[in-house]
Amino acid sequence: MSDREFSGSDELSLPKATVQKIISEIIPSDLTFSRETRDALIECCIEFIMILSTESNDIAEKENKKTIASEHVVQALEVLGFTEYIDPIKEVVHEHKESQKGRERKVGKLESSGMTEEELLKKQEELFGLARSKLHQGSGVA
Repeated sequence: MSDREFSGSDELSLPKATVQKIISEIIPSDLTFSRETRDALIECCIEFIMILSTESNDIAEKENKKTIASEHVVQALEVLGFTEYIDPIKEVVHEHKESQKGRERKVGKLESSGMTEEELLKKQEELFGLARSKLHQGSGVA
């Protein structure tokens, strides 16, 4: 399947510099990778992403889901025969979920401040006023 069958777009690509960096980290330093080969690899990556996305979408639709979840991608990898990618993907998903927990806790700190929204807004205005006062004092403006 070509990318045109998926979206009708000729604009699909991956950042060439990023792909080149990944290639440079993988292949030995005494080997070179031509631009033509890099571009062919990019096309293969795009095709893989499209096939995996389509299969993930089909799985999600069969479950009457409107959002493709990581579990759908894992199932798609299995269906498509890419079982060697499943454990690494599960690890990435786990790491992402752990990093999101940290973000949620940061939001929770604001909520757990014990102050109402009105109190927080009043405190914010007080701090803005204090900052304006200091600014005016430092510039000689009354």
